[in-house]
Amino acid sequence: MSSLTNIVKKEFKELLTKSTIIPVILMALLFGYMGTMIGDIEEEVMAKPLVGVVDLDDGIMSDMACHVFSTSAVLVYNGTDVDAGLSEVKEGGGVALIVLPANFSSNILDGSRGYVDVYWIMEGAGMLDSVSSASVDALLRSMSYEIASYLVSETGVADPALVFTPVERLDTTIFKDKEMEGISPDFIISVLSAQSFTVPFIIMMITIMAGGMVISSMGLEKENKTLETLLTLPVSRRSIVSGKLVASALVGLVMAGIYMIGFNYYMTSLEMSAEMDLSQYGLDLGPVDYLLVGVSVFVSLLAALSMCMVLGTYAKNYKSAQTLTMPITLLVIIPMFITMFKDFSTLPTALQVLLFAIPFSHPMMAMRELMFDNYVMVLGGIAYVTVFALVMIAVTVWIFNTDRLLTGSTKGTGLAKFFGKRK
Repeated sequence: MSSLTNIVKKEFKELLTKSTIIPVILMALLFGYMGTMIGDIEEEVMAKPLVGVVDLDDGIMSDMACHVFSTSAVLVYNGTDVDAGLSEVKEGGGVALIVLPANFSSNILDGSRGYVDVYWIMEGAGMLDSVSSASVDALLRSMSYEIASYLVSETGVADPALVFTPVERLDTTIFKDKEMEGISPDFIISVLSAQSFTVPFIIMMITIMAGGMVISSMGLEKENKTLETLLTLPVSRRSIVSGKLVASALVGLVMAGIYMIGFNYYMTSLEMSAEMDLSQYGLDLGPVDYLLVGVSVFVSLLAALSMCMVLGTYAKNYKSAQTLTMPITLLVIIPMFITMFKDFSTLPTALQVLLFAIPFSHPMMAMRELMFDNYVMVLGGIAYVTVFALVMIAVTVWIFNTDRLLTGSTKGTGLAKFFGKRK
């Protein structure tokens, strides 16, 4: 057997371990799930939307509109009571309640635009949660097209403004007990979609960067024999762990502070560039909210750093330390993709449990949850991640109190069985 073959076999065995192949398999499963979810969205686009109709007008235009609604949508309510209609639409899982006012037909026939009130029932603020509202938009466009065709063929209206836009809508969005007049779900999602991408991406970068530094530092200390020297000094193992964690926590605190300052400017510039001031709908963050987000980011980073210290104890050198960052990377990427595309409240129960269990998902969701006053979710997440971090710190102290770091023995440990021993 040639020397080249021996080198290839050696490198292959060192690189292809459980710690590298399992995250790749899980990532493939994640993308498979995302593909299934996108396929479900295609079916949702093709399905008729669930809407309610309140017809307060007795005219030909409203009759035409109701005909379009009944043929192109599933009516969960068809009556004259707005409150009853909203209740029926919410209970039936509908998307919107369309109200045709009493002067709808007369205004259009008199040469003015007709107005419809649309009460949107918004379930989630994820990028893929806007599919249902897009179906209703298409339904309203079909209604406008039918009315415009009638105006041209039957009444001979030549006013381009009226023909091209015979109907305008007045939007009211109801989302998480907030009733926001003059704003549609599309606008809310378009504003929050930037946050849905930016926040998880920044959290991912900070966690991977800080975690990689901790694991690489442990690998270098083992490779240079400085860790063994430190452990043989008359210094308590608890002090060593505390020093490493405090230093890592301070780094995390600095990163969290820089992140919060930068994101504060980002949100300010976003609100200035928006067509509407979201603060008038209560979609803004106060000082307490920013403090909670900062705490969430900090405890999540502390949990990540303590996990990385545990993983770092299994690094024999700098090279092997690089592969040990894969579990942390995977645990950050999964919630990043999920929170970008779907709202937590619209996820299946199994995915909600998974997302809540991953400590790095909570700062990714904190901004959106605080905008809608869901303090229970944010505070519960902070409490959970804090307990998670304390448990990982306790595991780190236990490992440092053993002789594993000096002898390199991994027998009997669950983590060793997962990551595999290297001969």
